[in-house]
Parts: sequence; C-alpha cells; structure tokens
Amino acid sequence: MATLILVRHGRSTANTAGVLAGWTPGVALDERGNAQAAALPARLAGVPLAAVVTSPLQRCRETVQPLLDARPGLPLHPEDLIGECHYGDWSGRKLAELSAEPLMEVVQQHPSNAAFPGGESMRAMQARAVEAVRDWNERIETEHGPDAVYAMCSHGDIIKSVVADALGMHLDLFQRISVEPCSLTVIRYTRLRPYLVRLGDTGDLASLMPREQPAEEQAEVGGGAGAP
Repeated sequence: MATLILVRHGRSTANTAGVLAGWTPGVALDERGNAQAAALPARLAGVPLAAVVTSPLQRCRETVQPLLDARPGLPLHPEDLIGECHYGDWSGRKLAELSAEPLMEVVQQHPSNAAFPGGESMRAMQARAVEAVRDWNERIETEHGPDAVYAMCSHGDIIKSVVADALGMHLDLFQRISVEPCSLTVIRYTRLRPYLVRLGDTGDLASLMPREQPAEEQAEVGGGAGAP
C-alpha cells in the first residue's frame, strides 16, 4: 500500500503564545513557522509525491503552500477528518491555565477516557484520523499504484494518534510520542502491518540542547512549539 508522510504544520502564533488553538479561526504561522514551511520543498525534493492532503485549518494550508508552489500541478485535497482535535470550551485558552483543570490529568494519564467539554473525546479524534488515513491509503494506491508516496499535513495530537495506531499502541500511551512543528513522520503501510520509518524528523537537534528551564514532564496538549 501507499507510504504516508505526515507533516505537522509549522510553528503557529498559538504555539508561541501558549494557547490551545483547536479550530479557532485566524491562527496563522509565525515568522519561524513560515521559514519552516519555506524549507519544506527542499526537504522533500527527492520524493515523488502523488498528492498532498491537508487539514482545512489555516496553519496547515500555509505550511503546504510553498510545496505546492514548487510543484505546479501537485494535487491538493482538503480533509476535515484530519483537522485538529475539537477541544470545545478549552479552545483559545492558555495552556498554563488549563494545566490546573482536573481533566488535564486524565488527558495526560488516561486519554482514552478524556472528552473535552463542548468538544470531542480523544478516542473519537483518533478514530476519525485513522479512518481518514486508511481511506486515503486506498485512494492513493488505486490512483497511483502500491509504491505511491503522499503527504498529509495535520496537527500534533492527530499525528501522534495515527502513529500510536500504526505501532499497535493503546491510546493511553500516545502522550509518550513527540512531534515538533513542521516535523516529518513517515509510515509505510503494507498488507500485513504498518512500518514506522521516520518519527518527528526535523533534521534539527536544537530541541536536545539544555534549556534555561527544565522541559515539562507533561505532554503539551496540541503538540507544543518545538525547539526554542
């Protein structure tokens, strides 16, 4: 079956503001995010992409635009099912403020039992994302053959949940996975099993450098802002 390149959107204004964006309109890439997006065509230059599938949200569309500009005629397909988690009443709120909510402990330790007030459950988020990937795998293979490669631009929690499914991990373990802004995660799907080929590859080791403040022990809901 097809090989999938999952692209997390570049760093956004919500990432740098420490805000949980969700489906809040008008969340764009920040200056660094635009630079990350501009570098994407060169990073994928040797890859014969059959298509690009993207979340409809602005920060994802802005991330793939330089790639589309570099490859005129490359098909683009918006896909609502890989849009950000519907965080409901949490959308637009500061992550520092949300850390005090009792639900945050459930999100961190038992996400399969977490449902956002006025939004969706994390189980539902994973189910729709995995369904979309499976459907697009079949579509891409039918149209372009079993060796086709395509890109899908989405969001941190969505990508982590798809990776967990590919690894056969329970959703309760998915907070152990980290994908930085504009990182590339590659999954090769076969008839018998998926293979995780790359995870959160940015080509940059800056996130491993010592920081002025210790790294958070909790996983950042939405995916975090990446290396400073």
